[in-house]
Amino acid sequence: MVMVTLESFLLLANAIFAFIEFVIGLRVILKLFGANAAAPFANWVYETSAPLLIPFQGLFPTPRLTGGFVIEFSALFALLVYAFISYALTELVSFVNHQALIDRSKNRKRAS
Repeated sequence: MVMVTLESFLLLANAIFAFIEFVIGLRVILKLFGANAAAPFANWVYETSAPLLIPFQGLFPTPRLTGGFVIEFSALFALLVYAFISYALTELVSFVNHQALIDRSKNRKRAS
């Protein structure tokens, strides 16, 4: 039972982090190519990713190149941080799951 719950949690967490990284990645690409912020898709990406980037605002300079191109180093750093958090969470859940299997195996041996 615990294993199913942990696996379900891990699937949900991985889906959430994949969405977060996808949206931030889109933001980086759109900013890099100078996408029009008034366009509905670009506006949606910027609005959706903005709350995810709040902890990283002002961390690095955001150079603006000629032609409206922007390199958001804070967003690139956020991608790394969210990827690391996702990886660490996956490893933690796998460790807990493994420990639960070991404990269950020990309990079965004691019962028999």
